[in-house]
Amino acid sequence: MCGIVGAVAARPVTAILLEGLRRLEYRGYDSAGLAVFDGEQLQRLRRIGKVNILAEAEQQAPLKGVMGIAHTRWATHGKPTEYNAHPHMSGDKLAVVHNGIIENFEPLKAALIADGFEFTSDTDTEVIAHLIAQALRVKNDLQTAFLSTVSQLEGAFALGVVHTDYPNQILASRKGSPLVLGVGMGENFIASDQMALLQVTDRFIYLEEGDFAQVTADVITIWDKNLDKVEREIKVFEHGLSVAEKGEFRHFMLKEIYEQPEVVKATLQGRISATKLLEQAFGNGASAIFDQTKQVQIIACGTSYHAGMIAKYWLEDIAGIPCAVEVASEYRYRKHVVPENTLFLTISQSGETADTLAALREVQDKVLASLTICNVPGSSLVRESDLSLMTNAGPEIGVASTKAFTTQLVALLLFTLALARRSGLSEAREAEIVGALHQLPELLLAAVKLDASIESLSRAFAEKNHTLFLGRGPLYPVAMEGALKLKEISYIHAEAYPAGELKHGPLALVDKDMPVVAVAPNNALLDKLKANLQEVKARGGELFVFAGADHIKPEEGLRVEQMPDVPEILEPIVYTVPLQLLSYHVAVLKGTDVDQPRNLAKSVTVE
Repeated sequence: MCGIVGAVAARPVTAILLEGLRRLEYRGYDSAGLAVFDGEQLQRLRRIGKVNILAEAEQQAPLKGVMGIAHTRWATHGKPTEYNAHPHMSGDKLAVVHNGIIENFEPLKAALIADGFEFTSDTDTEVIAHLIAQALRVKNDLQTAFLSTVSQLEGAFALGVVHTDYPNQILASRKGSPLVLGVGMGENFIASDQMALLQVTDRFIYLEEGDFAQVTADVITIWDKNLDKVEREIKVFEHGLSVAEKGEFRHFMLKEIYEQPEVVKATLQGRISATKLLEQAFGNGASAIFDQTKQVQIIACGTSYHAGMIAKYWLEDIAGIPCAVEVASEYRYRKHVVPENTLFLTISQSGETADTLAALREVQDKVLASLTICNVPGSSLVRESDLSLMTNAGPEIGVASTKAFTTQLVALLLFTLALARRSGLSEAREAEIVGALHQLPELLLAAVKLDASIESLSRAFAEKNHTLFLGRGPLYPVAMEGALKLKEISYIHAEAYPAGELKHGPLALVDKDMPVVAVAPNNALLDKLKANLQEVKARGGELFVFAGADHIKPEEGLRVEQMPDVPEILEPIVYTVPLQLLSYHVAVLKGTDVDQPRNLAKSVTVE
């Protein structure tokens, strides 16, 4: 992985490919490359580092042609080096770009070496190029050779292939990794993400699992996994081009933090009335499924996992429904018991998270039904789940998730209301929660307005190497999310604990060099949390507390950021925002790459 772009047109495509790669930079990557057919030969250029390094090299030695493929790579097999960068070639006529992982590449590679093929990289992708070349020796047809190769591959992949003997066409296929086709006028495209192509088209075809496509400048032909020719719907991308631009903001992450008051309106739009949840938002058949649901199993990764942990508190408190939450990469590799009438709930910003998708596929025939909370309408999780609720957050460019998390929480609270209706939720209580949701955009705006104060506070962290985050109840997962954000973009080691666990080990770490951040809304656990904070203060720890107005007083060694008064049900959502701002400003002070932190990718489509 990480990003694919391809173009076949009547005009030069190099600039299109490079711009597409720039628009995929948000995914995270360590090298970039492209291959362009100039009518006589396939020209390849690869570089370590950012796309602008590749673009500068191309300016020195221009690549000209009307057909080409390009890639940004996040290393999975082999170190980040130029010889491991994509595209990979077999001979001088065939080039391949690939997202995903080929699990059986080692025996395939051994057989190819025995057949005389020489490998110039450490990647699994090069196997694909040589397999196609090998098949061409006997098949003498690129499509047939490509399909023969795909049938031998085990694992996950999205592929783009060009060959100089078959000009004016790109072959593409997907299994387990996303791939979209961009539809133009006298030109067509492939990409791992529609964001890469918004400069040339707003019309897209989302390939389905197992699809194979031939893309020429004038025609797109698609076959399904059974090799039956199919028509896939062309969908118009509805988000404006401004989503891919930072505008007045220094970083996409800050822009997306500031967008949260507006995007939660989109999450709520059409889903609540003045006093009630509009259950139809979950789709046809949802009500019948919810009627039968007796247990919820939530599966997610990273930030989405923290959203699931908060949802567990809501589901068990408000709906009275047992809920289990587990990291997808653990769930899929252990034996598990699925209770009767379990609704399997997945959460993912991209809808392509490999471990989450694999867990869904493993249990689909064992559960009552599946529901996904997702931000990408055409994604695999959405297509393969029985029900879906879109967060409508718009494209999130920063690798560290912000608006995706808060909109996930809003969607999960709507889901909680749907199930709570089945367990005796009164109309008055439903109206109370819905009324709180109507207040949420203004409350988030009030939290965002703390930006300048939090920027000042962040200076206390710039020279620190460790930070401890504390919370209680549903604010404990909020503390976990705050710790994750800080470590993701500032590279400061951070951990989160339930505040009541301090005396069971973490208190040993507390000293003047270990800042302690606490989220302390005015709820039933506040007095307990105050006692935990005194334990920190007594040991010389420096405290930074986000608290409801006037409930905790600042003093020496205790800095308090006053939060707006928030309905208790919304505390996990609103109290997330200052922690996002804190991590952002600390990262800026430390000079890290805020939008593209090292070693991380936005869409994790491999294990």
